[in-house]
Amino acid sequence: MTTRSCPCGLPEAYEACCGRFHSGAAAAPTAERLMRSRYCAFVRRDGAYLLRSWHPRTRPERIDFDPGMRWTGLEILDTTGGSAFHSSGTVTFRASYRGGSLHERSRFERVDGAWVYVDGEFLE
Repeated sequence: MTTRSCPCGLPEAYEACCGRFHSGAAAAPTAERLMRSRYCAFVRRDGAYLLRSWHPRTRPERIDFDPGMRWTGLEILDTTGGSAFHSSGTVTFRASYRGGSLHERSRFERVDGAWVYVDGEFLE
């Protein structure tokens, strides 16, 4: 990842990639892009976006960030569904942080046409 590339791992600059989702200028078109934008929101500690992109039935009241957490990379391992032609999907990923990694299969659904995070299952 270069200093100009988005933290989500795609080569675009933040503003042209996840920044447009965070600002509300655009909506994530797929479950994978939502997953990437949520990872980026954790990197940037954007709790408002995380709450907006969380399914209403599973959304917490607030996000508490660990001030010592330093996310270092995202690897998408698998996706099922989650395209413009689906109403649900899963994204399996590994998010690395200084000192370890988190391996999760996340579930996503569309609510009023927009992709939202439902919940996840930790793997390994």
